[in-house]
Amino acid sequence: MKPYRALSVAVDGQVATIRMLPLQQAFQLDPPADLHVEMPDALEELRTDHSIRVIVITGAHDDEFLVTPPVEYYTTPRAEARLADPYGAWHVGLGVVRCCQVMTEIEKPIIAKVNGDAIGLGQSLVFLSDLIVAREDAIISDVHLGMGEVTTSAGQRVGLPFGVVPGDGAGAVAPLFMTPTQAKEHLMLSPSRTAAELAAARIVNRAVPRADLDAVTDDFVARLLARSAFALAWTKRIVNRRVADQLNLTLDASIAYEQLGLAQIRQLGHDNDPRSLTRPESQE
Repeated sequence: MKPYRALSVAVDGQVATIRMLPLQQAFQLDPPADLHVEMPDALEELRTDHSIRVIVITGAHDDEFLVTPPVEYYTTPRAEARLADPYGAWHVGLGVVRCCQVMTEIEKPIIAKVNGDAIGLGQSLVFLSDLIVAREDAIISDVHLGMGEVTTSAGQRVGLPFGVVPGDGAGAVAPLFMTPTQAKEHLMLSPSRTAAELAAARIVNRAVPRADLDAVTDDFVARLLARSAFALAWTKRIVNRRVADQLNLTLDASIAYEQLGLAQIRQLGHDNDPRSLTRPESQE
């Protein structure tokens, strides 16, 4: 496989494991590495490698599956430049589309091994996976309308200090897991819920103690490998037709609305009152 900087790929027999570098760490590289772009590239390579039957996605470090950078990051010149770059926005948006599409369409089962918090893009990757095995104490949350209030399990505030549309796939796939009212609470208010809570809601397949995460994931892998590769592939494609339809309906719009929101923030500034739709010059 070609070299990646925001992730690594390890192959053990018929299983490929993708380990994701924390976003903040990847963004600080020079030049920055972007998982939005590298993840679909890696998955598309694995899709055509017929020696691979199962893919596991996990975090490179314990305690973090994938988490949006801290609030403070979004006030740095690097973050400002990244958000303001129309070419960067194009590559990120296209990467999101490709990632959602390949995770939905790839014929190989994908297991999200959630070894820590999954917030923002990490949550989207969890929801796009075929099976979810998570540490019971891992926080899983959307962050786009979190207003800088979302915190990790370690108490760190993460995410944009302003609100934008969830354009990284969550806005499209969260309604597949929840009723409309539940999905709107999840996306509009960004509650931080544990994997155990989401397992009780029948969204996460297994929420287990940290010590059991490897064993439970390995059991899923072994059971998948014991089944027909062709039948598994076709079964995934049948079930995911609904997911593909949902992506076709909403993904492009969610990305476009997110970019529109970011453009407004750049024009009006972060201090624009999020509660008002009136023009700043007309406010008293």
